[in-house]
Amino acid sequence: MDSDADGLSTEEARRRFEEFGANEITSEEGRGALEVLVSQFTSGLVLVLVGAAVLSVAVGHVVDAVLITVILLANGIFGFVQEYRAERSLEALRELAAPSVMVYRDGARQDVDISEVVPGDVLVLEQGDAVPADARIAESASLQVDEAPLTGESVPVEKSSEELDSETPLAERENMVYRGTTVTRGRGEAVVVETGMDTEMGTIATELSEAETRQTPLQRDLDRLGRRIGIGVLVLSALVIPFLVFRGTALLSAALTAISLAVAAIPEGLPAVVTLTLALGVQQMADENALVRTLPSVESLGSVDVVCTDKTGTLTEGKMRVARLWVHDEVIDDAFDPEDDRVGTLLRVGALCNDADDERGEPTEQALRQAAIDAGIDVDALRNDTPREGEVPFSSDRKRMATVHADRIRVKGAPEVVLERSTRVLTADGVAELDEATRNRIREQVETFADSALRVLAFADKPTDDGGDPEENLVFVGLQGLIDPARPEVADAITETHLAGIDVKMITGDNRRTAQAIGREVGIESDVLTGPELDAMDDAELRERVEDVDIYARATPSHKVRILRALQDDGRTVAMTGDGVNDAPALKNADVGIAMGVRGTDVAKQASDIILLDDNYATIKNAIRRGRTIFDNVWKFVAYLLSANLAEVLLVFVASLFGYLILPAVQLLWINLLTDGLPALALGADAESSDVMRREPRASTDGIIDRPMTTLMGGVGLTTTVVLLGVMFLTLRGAPEVTPYVMTMVFTGFVVFEFVKLYVVRWSRGTPPLTNRWLAGAVSASFVLHLSVLYTPLNQYFGTVPLGIDDWGRLLAALAVAVPGFLGVAWYVRRSTREHWTTQNRTGDEPRRGTDDERPSGTTERDRDVR
Repeated sequence: MDSDADGLSTEEARRRFEEFGANEITSEEGRGALEVLVSQFTSGLVLVLVGAAVLSVAVGHVVDAVLITVILLANGIFGFVQEYRAERSLEALRELAAPSVMVYRDGARQDVDISEVVPGDVLVLEQGDAVPADARIAESASLQVDEAPLTGESVPVEKSSEELDSETPLAERENMVYRGTTVTRGRGEAVVVETGMDTEMGTIATELSEAETRQTPLQRDLDRLGRRIGIGVLVLSALVIPFLVFRGTALLSAALTAISLAVAAIPEGLPAVVTLTLALGVQQMADENALVRTLPSVESLGSVDVVCTDKTGTLTEGKMRVARLWVHDEVIDDAFDPEDDRVGTLLRVGALCNDADDERGEPTEQALRQAAIDAGIDVDALRNDTPREGEVPFSSDRKRMATVHADRIRVKGAPEVVLERSTRVLTADGVAELDEATRNRIREQVETFADSALRVLAFADKPTDDGGDPEENLVFVGLQGLIDPARPEVADAITETHLAGIDVKMITGDNRRTAQAIGREVGIESDVLTGPELDAMDDAELRERVEDVDIYARATPSHKVRILRALQDDGRTVAMTGDGVNDAPALKNADVGIAMGVRGTDVAKQASDIILLDDNYATIKNAIRRGRTIFDNVWKFVAYLLSANLAEVLLVFVASLFGYLILPAVQLLWINLLTDGLPALALGADAESSDVMRREPRASTDGIIDRPMTTLMGGVGLTTTVVLLGVMFLTLRGAPEVTPYVMTMVFTGFVVFEFVKLYVVRWSRGTPPLTNRWLAGAVSASFVLHLSVLYTPLNQYFGTVPLGIDDWGRLLAALAVAVPGFLGVAWYVRRSTREHWTTQNRTGDEPRRGTDDERPSGTTERDRDVR
């Protein structure tokens, strides 16, 4: 870097600033508020609705246009608020920087603005400092850095100036510090090698800015539906208007019929009802510790078939604790009894050779201190009674620490280092010579602890007056095995996730052994693929391995994105968790990005779709359950609304062929308002079905408008059309024109049919008919509203007349004819849906966890039958 211990001259620093630019995280300018707002009105369905509103104004139907416009604006504003917040994700990167940093300039220490740091500057790093750029360590004294935001490593990393191989993975580069990390202990000096967008943080910012926004299956379906409806409306209008004019119908009447067909074809309330139902689900998920930032991600949860999860704090508790002790030939993993001389000595050495206190301290030392407290030792009193008179601080070169007290010298460090300096061992019978056999047993115990994902430290002491080197001729006291333990509820949550046909892949910055041990404990067992091994693969090789490997160790930010893309290229719908700045690109590229709310960075939260308020994997499982339930409810009201629109189109179209305008646009809008409003929204409050987590996920290529839905729409829509055409012809009695009475009978019959059909649609999806009190209230309120347009002065605006008791009797008779047809179609759909779920489980190319071919333990015959 053409620099030295005195740093750069002011003149050279200025020259390099001009050459390399400011030390800032930059990005392409995001979309402005107006651009985001306009984008809310560009989908196919919305454009068709805009066209219908314009056409309604053109022919004088202002009320129709107002209703459509209000629905469009409400939906657009809600979407704008959600999407505009997501545009701020990159801004959080720029807010991570400290305002100034200490460097050497002209041979002296100077405070400079972080943006003025240039390659070649010599940084002065001390405890609590935020690292402003990527730099190579030149000097270090007990320097430790928290790299969790960048690598996911749960324990602060010891830093040194030693030379490393150029191929060393980022998480193991002990001679480098990186922008966005924090010094937790010690001090050091480092030469800046990369600034701004050339730093590891800058690389992440670049990936984040290039991430594409992925449409959810529901968004794709609604856009596709809008395009098809638009084409259908144009085709119908092109056919109907000339046909009617040819038959002698006035051009205005033909245009009104075309508008009625357009209004009948368009489910005006669908976008709003989808939005409101998702919003209702969002509120329920917030009560379950999952905060949703983007509404469409709720629906995506229903089709997730892979969860890529961090280990630290998500599968584990995110806090180190002492799990196991070894004292001469005895392993203790239950209560630690300080009355046992060996255990008491081991815990006291750990508490005294320790810099942690109530407010601060490195996580490992905090765990050692807490272990002594939990065993009943008063650590504060112990330290007061045994004050420290000297110390030899910990360093990455020495891998040990020693403290000097009036009575004894206490030492802790890496097991092999402490073992080499010990000549004696504390046994149940007192101090004895440390022979080679005992040394080998200790080494074996260290390996056993490590295989259980324990971080192992060794402890020793000796009398202060022993003489000689304070760290030689030690008495080996024992081992303490520390772990970030798995959350107790995670294993059951992963089992349930597997039963739901969802793979779980753990991606961690920890080493292979720790990753595999934690995976085994929570129920994720597979081969382990490390970052360096992944680097050696091309994308095609990774795609072949990614389905079989569920544990990834020593993973870096780029590895996460590669794993994600390999899964998505295989057609998988992926939920990705993360908490650090390093996770932002993966979170934004994932189908569902899930950030940690407790320890997550602002960047990760802004890039995510969902934030876990408790950082708990079990909450992810609950969110998937909720997502599937929401999708079921969305399926029900989409099927309900579209079957109504299909029946309206068929009824208006067939009647027009006979020269009748049976349902004018205002009546069709009223029908849509009643059905698209409270009753459809109440479907969003339906409870989950009993088998919601015993099904395979929906394939990402499957639309919401699937074969069961089209069968239901066609069967129920056709039944409604045929029966109401019968009502029309019976009440016409050969009259040449449709009278207000005939219109009112068909109009009211349609409304009544739709209210009954609500319960039929729910039953077709396996929902018991009478389990939603909100739905009963919504139907009652909507029916009262309909009566108001029959029996109040409002009827003059709708072209209706009051109906008598005989008329209601005729409508009930028509309903009695239609209901068996409704139930027959619903029974067929219900059976075919269950067969479809079962077939998915039987015929997949590669069985996933939770299928009959690869089933977690505890799966019952009932589980298999349900699937």
